[in-house]
Amino acid sequence: MLAASDSYYYYALCFIFCCNQTTMLTGNIVALITPMLENGDVDFCSLNNLVEYHIRSNTNALAILGTTGESCAFDLEEHVSIIQQVIEFADGRIDIIGSTGANCTQKAIRLSQALKEVGVSAGLCVTPYYNKPSQEGLFRHYQAISAACDLPQLIYNVPSRTCCDISDDIVIRLSELNGIIGLKDATGDLSRLARLQPHVNKDFLFFSGDDKSGCEFMLQGGSGVISVTSNVAAKRMSEMCQQALAGQALQARQTNATLAPLHEALFIESNPIPVKWACKQLSLIESAQLRLPLIELDPQYHAKLQQALAFAASA
Repeated sequence: MLAASDSYYYYALCFIFCCNQTTMLTGNIVALITPMLENGDVDFCSLNNLVEYHIRSNTNALAILGTTGESCAFDLEEHVSIIQQVIEFADGRIDIIGSTGANCTQKAIRLSQALKEVGVSAGLCVTPYYNKPSQEGLFRHYQAISAACDLPQLIYNVPSRTCCDISDDIVIRLSELNGIIGLKDATGDLSRLARLQPHVNKDFLFFSGDDKSGCEFMLQGGSGVISVTSNVAAKRMSEMCQQALAGQALQARQTNATLAPLHEALFIESNPIPVKWACKQLSLIESAQLRLPLIELDPQYHAKLQQALAFAASA
């Protein structure tokens, strides 16, 4: 049995370790695709290969079953089992962020509790879509999730998808809650970072969810980018993020310039349609299969996306 003094130091170390687990979430985080077989089942062999690809490429963390991972196409049981499998593949070598968002607060709580049990580093909790909650409703939604489950959570603000834009005031209030550790903002509005940072704890994390402005976001003090482009250019994205976070503005912008055509072309149709097609072209996955209602990339866009891939590879 531990002596009282030993117990004190043991729990202190555990506390420090847990805190470090969240502060490690910086830099290049891939919004990972979910590879599928032709019949629509998850292709776990390709998923394992993607995990290895990102570990080799110095990707800092994997964000699983967000928008790019087609979270809406999976029920709760599938959702949890896929993330659990990724955690097993990763085997502690890279942080795993699991999508915990839902437009039903109780469902988001259940998902958060389930992902806490399987061992994710943090949750990524999108603002409720379709319901059109008030700003106070948004606050109470995240407050209830935080109170019910001690999984660290990133707020995910993506109004182009949800028609729900969380206000600066609510982000500031939420930053004061235990368990709300940061914000992923996919608006591309760089002024938001400057408005929020003076009013939150210095450990509060800010991630860009917009590849096109991600470099500038980090140069202005952001923590990193949760990236679609990283699916097909992981090593280059990691280099750019390292440069930006180190304040190496010239180098970061030069590296980002080689990625700029991809930042654009990967949204030529709804994400993740183009990025799945691109991953197939690079032999990162066996099939570009999606689940309905999403369908394959229109052939008229193939050439443009192929050119962007070639440019990034040759730069």
